[in-house]
Amino acid sequence: MSHLIYVLESLSDRTHYVGSTSKSIEERVARHNLGEYRFTKGHRPWKAIYHEQVSSRSKAVKRERFLKSGIGRQELKQILSKLS
Repeated sequence: MSHLIYVLESLSDRTHYVGSTSKSIEERVARHNLGEYRFTKGHRPWKAIYHEQVSSRSKAVKRERFLKSGIGRQELKQILSKLS
């Protein structure tokens, strides 16, 4: 089963959130926008701005943790700048 690493951007304050899921991105964004998660609740509304597909949950967790690290945030910043 494939998993996704996704990046959300807050439409209210441009904060970014990195997460992973085996569900659809649309479902995850909807749940974040309903306020079901502590961090994202205070920065609603959210939109998905980036995602990657990986082959397993363990790879998804590893990649998510990396993107939340110092070096990973730098890499993510470069990825997102190319999308703009």
